[in-house]
Amino acid sequence: MVQIMGKEVGPTGFGLMGFTWRAQPCPQEQAFEAMREALQQGAVFWNGGEFYGTPEYNSMVLLERYFEKYPEDADQVILSIKGGLNLQTHQPDGSPEGTRRSIDNCLRQLNGRKKLDMFEFARRDQKADMKETFTIIQKEYIDTGKIGGISLSEVRAETIHEAVKHAKIVACEVELSLFSTDVLHNGVAEACAQYGIPLVAYSPLGRGFLTGEIKTFDDIPKDSFLRGMPRFQPGGNFENNIKLVHEVEELAKKKSCTPAQLAISWVRALNGRPGLPTIIPIPGATRAERVRENSKVVELTSEEMNAIDQILNGFKPVGARYPDSVPMET
Repeated sequence: MVQIMGKEVGPTGFGLMGFTWRAQPCPQEQAFEAMREALQQGAVFWNGGEFYGTPEYNSMVLLERYFEKYPEDADQVILSIKGGLNLQTHQPDGSPEGTRRSIDNCLRQLNGRKKLDMFEFARRDQKADMKETFTIIQKEYIDTGKIGGISLSEVRAETIHEAVKHAKIVACEVELSLFSTDVLHNGVAEACAQYGIPLVAYSPLGRGFLTGEIKTFDDIPKDSFLRGMPRFQPGGNFENNIKLVHEVEELAKKKSCTPAQLAISWVRALNGRPGLPTIIPIPGATRAERVRENSKVVELTSEEMNAIDQILNGFKPVGARYPDSVPMET
């Protein structure tokens, strides 16, 4: 049983980024169908962002419209929203002014349709005093019932150890997939387990790479931000990294499931391993049929997990998770 903030959320969550953070967002009704399907599949933990798209069409705008049409769904959803960025510069802003601006804007755009269950800074602002920032959130927003709790995002272990001294941390969102296993070895997962903090695994499909639908660099849409990601660059990186995709495809054939289902199931299967916290993957999808695919639970045996461990032990991804301009492990 996977729980966040004391509430059962199902083994898989739902990432909202792809609905609004792209050059050509999918039609709103298509998004609504996928969102309703997520609830039907038990994926009630939803994760979005203030900066996922334009100020005129981001996660909150989409959510406000969705809950206007389906108000009965609001109480089912546990909603986490990332903010804390300067929307002009996209730099972290944990100052008192920046903190209030971001949370107030998220609440305003939700328009009372849905409670903001947790707020998380997309990156830690190294210039801000964490105690001061968290005190503002606690006294002005949590104690007054405006939001439910504080989550962390893209942090290193030291940040987790510091954060728990100043606030109750209800979740920690970090990248975790067969392509990105760093948090299992750098102390982040260990720190989450130490403090009983659920780990929210974003990009469990390696930004779509592990679905097997991308065969060559040219298969990446020309307007996709993936073309700027180091791990997808041709000339060595792409060619090395797709080897793991081929391994995943072979395992999926033997398991009679899709590569995506195998990749997500591996993340889920980490729950219960010694020294690891509760882990919930949050794959995104813009179509209802993809939501159904991602939500299907495929049980992996200990032998199959050991086989995957052996593959990962012999594989090293080439290229950083983000370009140098994007902060990581803050």
